[in-house]
Amino acid sequence: MNIREQLAIPRQQPRELNPEERLDNFDEVSKGFDEATALIEAQRCLQCRKPLCVMGCPIGNDIPRFIELLRQGKFEQAYWTIRETSSMPSICSRVCPHEFQCEGACIRGKKDQPVAIGLLERFLADWMIINGKNLSPRCAPRNGIKVAVIGSGPAGITVAHALAHKGYSCTVFESLPVFGGMLSVGIPNYRLPRNIIGAELYALQQCGVNVKTGITVGSDLTLSELRDQGYASVFLGIGAYESRKLGIPGEDDTQGVMSGIDYLGQVLTGREVALGDRVVVVGGGNVAIDVARVALRSGWKEVTILYRRTREEMPASAVEVHHVEQEGVRLEFLVAPVKALASEGRITGVECIRMQPGEPDGSGRRKPVPMEGTNFVLEADALIAAVGQKVIPVHDETVPVAITSRGTYVVDPVTLQTSVEWIFAGGDTVLGPQTVAKAVCQGLDAAESMHRYMQGQI
Repeated sequence: MNIREQLAIPRQQPRELNPEERLDNFDEVSKGFDEATALIEAQRCLQCRKPLCVMGCPIGNDIPRFIELLRQGKFEQAYWTIRETSSMPSICSRVCPHEFQCEGACIRGKKDQPVAIGLLERFLADWMIINGKNLSPRCAPRNGIKVAVIGSGPAGITVAHALAHKGYSCTVFESLPVFGGMLSVGIPNYRLPRNIIGAELYALQQCGVNVKTGITVGSDLTLSELRDQGYASVFLGIGAYESRKLGIPGEDDTQGVMSGIDYLGQVLTGREVALGDRVVVVGGGNVAIDVARVALRSGWKEVTILYRRTREEMPASAVEVHHVEQEGVRLEFLVAPVKALASEGRITGVECIRMQPGEPDGSGRRKPVPMEGTNFVLEADALIAAVGQKVIPVHDETVPVAITSRGTYVVDPVTLQTSVEWIFAGGDTVLGPQTVAKAVCQGLDAAESMHRYMQGQI
């Protein structure tokens, strides 16, 4: 096939549930590519000599090579090409913001639509699971050295996976009652099915990793106790699970006001949250989108998202914004809440104000500025804030580990070693809220550094 023929192939679209099929269940909305569609999409890759997509991928996946193997029908070999750099392609392919990473850098996207790299990666990962293929490389013989991993999110899973396959005896401690950290309680099933997270857990257990849920390090178990129990090194991958507040009157003392992370955590662990029919969600990221879509699936009739900037500035994935609009959520742009209104301690509405783009701030984006005299009220039975998360470090006075003013851990930028030589940290607990791919990348770096430390090389 010549380049003209390649350029003539339109970007292929995945199979999806119709909007009317979605709202009474949590089934995965995107069904991905079938084999025929994946092979057509793979033909769109131009196999660039200088593949910008690789530079756009935080993990550095060899994207042209796995796509070339895919279009040759060598699916298993293509999957293992991804696994040379990524520990969890089945998850990254579903939840990473590809349009801002690999696909955002794809040369075809300059004048056309980029190659659907995420969907091709997902096809390979799903093909391996559907066909019962082993998702783990061969385990190394045990070397008798114990490692503790705090947190079972993407960074922690990656560290445990990498070190277990080097022969270390790894134990993962998770404070939540379920494996997967925020993957399990922060991302709904319709975006990340639980059998996919289960496949990652199974792969870890196949190599002897022990997972203990419901244990909070710092209260149930201290870092010094882990050291006394013979753990040679510890990885802190606790994530960023504390929600930021709106900072408006009525937020703290009004029933029906809660955070997006808390709401998702309660619903996704099986607890019923019945707050009424009308919900207002504040935020423009994927958490805000997920809150709105989960609320619809939980029976709330009117769901509105408020975002203080423009549609073009929303950090949420474009496909997620498209899906939420398909499902009937109302989006209000250039609007911000200023007060939670209540009657007898229960929320009744949200006072809002219109915004307009002002001068660029330190990030280069135009700062939203309130427009005087534009206040209005939205009736609401619930107000859910999804305006970002922050890191809450491990509360453990027995082994003080240095933190920054933001609450993230101070680490060596190369080794990810903290101020305590046997403790390493990575993922959101170092970077602040970031993507799964960046957490995986830090997990790989931390695992290599921990290995070198335990072998006396650093």
